[in-house]
Amino acid sequence: MTTTAATDAEGSGAHPRFAEALRELGLGDLVSQVRRFPDATRTAAEAAAAIGCELSQICKSLIFAADGVPVLVLMDGASRVDLELVRKELGADKVTRAKVDVVRETTGYAIGGVPPFGHRTRTRVLADRSLLEHDVVWAAAGTPYTVFPMAPEDLVTHADGTLVDVRERTL
Repeated sequence: MTTTAATDAEGSGAHPRFAEALRELGLGDLVSQVRRFPDATRTAAEAAAAIGCELSQICKSLIFAADGVPVLVLMDGASRVDLELVRKELGADKVTRAKVDVVRETTGYAIGGVPPFGHRTRTRVLADRSLLEHDVVWAAAGTPYTVFPMAPEDLVTHADGTLVDVRERTL
């Protein structure tokens, strides 16, 4: 697939709120590294295929509700979140997937385009350690058509994330 790396937020296709968040974090140079694809990269598999990387190099930004309070979980694209581990990590009684309207209200972005930071509201962030297995991971840049690369340690730091082990284990 053809990608376009542009030198400004408008050309890159990064969501304007996300481009502004990058600038505010001192990461304005990343705006030019945002890639826009003609087809949606809404799922981790679609993104990995478009980029040409391993599925586990995709950073999924997933919103859950812990006792009704939104929490962001950053997970590698090849893994699933274990809700019981998230519940224990947060000391919550119940953790569920957030409804579509809660995701939009909390982050300001549509599902499939939620970036790891630059959200409308401040949310607690848990980042699974599996992200650290790569030198670079790719995350949504605010739209279902855009992604950006970043070292996972930097991504977790800028998302103000806490490193945890919440990946579903396979037998």
